[in-house]
Amino acid sequence: MYALYYSPGTASMVIHALLRETGAPFTLQPVDFERKAQHGADYLRLNPAGMVPTLIVDGAPVQESAALILLLAERHPEAQLAPPPGDPSRADWLKWTVHLSSHLGALYRTWFYPGDLGLDDYPDAMRDALRARIEAVFEYIEQHLAAHGPYLLGERFSSADLQLTMYMRWSRKMPRPATTWPRLNALAHRVTARASWTAMCEAEGLADWAPAPL
Repeated sequence: MYALYYSPGTASMVIHALLRETGAPFTLQPVDFERKAQHGADYLRLNPAGMVPTLIVDGAPVQESAALILLLAERHPEAQLAPPPGDPSRADWLKWTVHLSSHLGALYRTWFYPGDLGLDDYPDAMRDALRARIEAVFEYIEQHLAAHGPYLLGERFSSADLQLTMYMRWSRKMPRPATTWPRLNALAHRVTARASWTAMCEAEGLADWAPAPL
């Protein structure tokens, strides 16, 4: 059995949804960000970075959402979260998993946590530059979906689509939400209709976002 240390709406969302896709037994261990439990001694023993998610796998803690996406797909091939080794689409799946984490994930970390840079908030010019970079990633993905969609791997759903939809949700209060791109919005409709996403949102108490009407 897995144990997922999570906080609602954070990067643990995709791991939570993927666990539901696998059908494997797991428990949820909330980490109270309001009380800064992620920086408490007990949690830091599991995750020295003080971040979520942390997944207990065979009794040992594993960190980093992108790594956990790869691990769960590998451990549960029957869930078809990724193309199998040797499949021509495997390289694209690996690319998107890493690209989403290193581009959108990293940019969002900077957007939401100016304190990481020792700032209370960003100057307007810096905030605008960050927003432009996030929007540029969504534009790049929109063009990819136009040529190769409807999912990131064409007709094949994968863990990368859940990962992308999580990042789309994070844009909901930005000046230009990801759902203003039509193909991204259509993908989000497909993903949020999945039982795994619905159950994850219900368990985490997330009812503050839905894709725009088609």
